[in-house]
Amino acid sequence: MTATTPDAAAAPSAPDWPHCGRGTDSIGCRGRRVDPYAECLAHLGAADRSAYLTGLHPGADLDHRGTPFTEELLRELLAAFRDPATGRTRLGSVWFHETRFSGDVSFHAVEFSGEARFSGAAFDGATRFSQASFGADVTFDGAEFGDDAYFSRAEFSSSVWFNGARFRGGAKFDRAEFGGGAWFIVALFHDGAWFNGARFRGDARFEGVEIRHHAGFVGTVFERASEIGPLVCLGELDLSEAVFEAAVTIEAATATLLCRRTRWTSTAALRLRYAAVDLGDAVLEYPVSIAARSRPFTMYGVEELPEQDLTDPRVRIMSLRGVDAAHLVLTDVDLTHTLFAGTIHLDQLRLEGLYALALTPTGLRRRGLRPVRWTPRRTLAEEHHWRAARFAGAGGWAPAPDGEEVLEPAALAPVYRQLRKSFEDGKHEPGAADFYYGEMEMRRHANDIPRSERILLTAYWALSGYGLRASRALGWLMLAMTVTVLVMMLWGLPKDDPKPLSTGTFDGRRITMTTTTPDPVNPDGPFRERLSTQRFEKSLRVVINSVVFRSSGQSLTTVGTYSEMASRFGEPVLLGLAALAVRGRVKR
Repeated sequence: MTATTPDAAAAPSAPDWPHCGRGTDSIGCRGRRVDPYAECLAHLGAADRSAYLTGLHPGADLDHRGTPFTEELLRELLAAFRDPATGRTRLGSVWFHETRFSGDVSFHAVEFSGEARFSGAAFDGATRFSQASFGADVTFDGAEFGDDAYFSRAEFSSSVWFNGARFRGGAKFDRAEFGGGAWFIVALFHDGAWFNGARFRGDARFEGVEIRHHAGFVGTVFERASEIGPLVCLGELDLSEAVFEAAVTIEAATATLLCRRTRWTSTAALRLRYAAVDLGDAVLEYPVSIAARSRPFTMYGVEELPEQDLTDPRVRIMSLRGVDAAHLVLTDVDLTHTLFAGTIHLDQLRLEGLYALALTPTGLRRRGLRPVRWTPRRTLAEEHHWRAARFAGAGGWAPAPDGEEVLEPAALAPVYRQLRKSFEDGKHEPGAADFYYGEMEMRRHANDIPRSERILLTAYWALSGYGLRASRALGWLMLAMTVTVLVMMLWGLPKDDPKPLSTGTFDGRRITMTTTTPDPVNPDGPFRERLSTQRFEKSLRVVINSVVFRSSGQSLTTVGTYSEMASRFGEPVLLGLAALAVRGRVKR
């Protein structure tokens, strides 16, 4: 076996077409010879070039593989194909494999009636294929675009391939028409990709695509696309107002995913990484699932797509306003900043896997000079916005983003109510309890309810946290029992237990006995004498019996009698509220 040196291994091979060969190296110019000459078009003499161009006509085929083109040379070539009747440039089949175009290139409004092959071509300057029409297959596999590439309003009647293409500038396919399949497999877009208003009538494949800036598919129509991605977009991936007419799977790792007013007319599965997702006013006619993917996307199950410039691994749902949630399933997503108000059928939203909601501020906070501690619970982002605006300086509540309207409690109470029902239907009682608490909080602060109802709700909140805070109810119960015990010891128990007094009369044949108990005598003397162990034990027995709604049978003063009545009414209620709160936390 003959050894091969590294330089020899790296040396380019000769093209597989008859080439010009002009130059100093062993291969020379790779341009396709222009028959019947020995040179390519770039190296033809002026007379021969003029003769060749004169012999061309609109609709003729071209083969200039590997030929280096300047702006002027390309203009001369295309001028020979201009149809005087229509004023448009019309080409047949063209082969520009490995062709290098220096300077700006314009195929604007050119008609390609046959196949167009630009595989491996290099475009050094701006490239314009805007309003061009392609009547057969088009290939740009491995092409290099050094500056912005314009394919706006281009019409691709058949399939088009951009596999492995490199766009060093922005790529603009706005309002382009793709009649057949469109393949952009492992294409690289350095400065954004724009397909706004485009229409894909066939399949659209974007596997392994890397977009290092923003990508726009605003108003794009996908008629038959079944799978988009996996792709990486380091900026904003905008699918707003796009229409997906067939069942589709979208896989993307992107910083932001905008789906405002996006329409899915069939089922869809979105598998995402890193994305902040805005679904505002999206239309879901069939079930749509959004799930966070824990592992990086791979190309053909082997090579991981580059995600090193994306930082936040969570999939965050930013807005569901205007969405019909009856068809929506969210899995392993972060709902901390989600705007829920305005969501339709929110009670039918399905949450699966591990998901996070906004929480109340933790620790001891200060409102003015008064320290406060917020009850731990799940909340809405909109409640954070309202409290941050109302209790400025309290700390811990997230303010509304710039330009976002702060909703009042009256608008948030129904949102909490629908989420509570969703959790109840999902048998998630602790979560439902948190949303019930939020609903009651919003009702208590709402300005559209009577004052009497607000006072009642405030009392309900203060005594037991709306029947959901066992510690609060038990605390009030202990306080009530302590106060009742003290009242009993100081004023409720008589000075001495009254002893029954029996009297009788004898009429000669029978004795009539009458037993009476004297009225209890109010205690007197210093308070410290009334706070004895014996009186404490009697008072505690009275209070404990009151808690379980029983009478102690103890003789009491007038004050003690009314205190026991109040205790037998209030303290069992507090005990019941505590039991209700515990049940709400442990029930499944």
